[in-house]
Amino acid sequence: MKIVDHLSQTRPIFSFEFFPPKDEEGRERLYYTVARLKDYRPAYVSVTYGAGGSTRRLTVELVKQIQRETGIDAMAHLTCVGSTRDELAQVLDDLAAGGIENVLPLRGDPPRGEAEFRPTEGGFAHAAELVAFIRERFGDRFCLAAAAYP
Repeated sequence: MKIVDHLSQTRPIFSFEFFPPKDEEGRERLYYTVARLKDYRPAYVSVTYGAGGSTRRLTVELVKQIQRETGIDAMAHLTCVGSTRDELAQVLDDLAAGGIENVLPLRGDPPRGEAEFRPTEGGFAHAAELVAFIRERFGDRFCLAAAAYP
């Protein structure tokens, strides 16, 4: 279910956000935690995207597995950092093929050690460009969330 559909309900909703674990033990703890939290009936869960896109593959795997195994709707964070349009398109294709309907497109923070964000050649400078790309390529296939800072 798309998050927008959860938000249109009259009952209060809540969600959980998870960071991709660093090792297999952490991954097992994450699945254990998600399974336990399922009893609280969160509307959805989200999984962040590591700095510089470092957990891109793991984020995609986690949201697909969480949604498939628990039935909880999952949202993948997706950043512009370190990725070209083609790489982001592949991630989105993988999410769509895995039944994921919710994405949080973000510009992302500068990679560690860099003071300011610099777009990857062939990528995007702003989350708004990523949103436009997703809409152009996928129409309304994905429910897109947004985050902003002043």
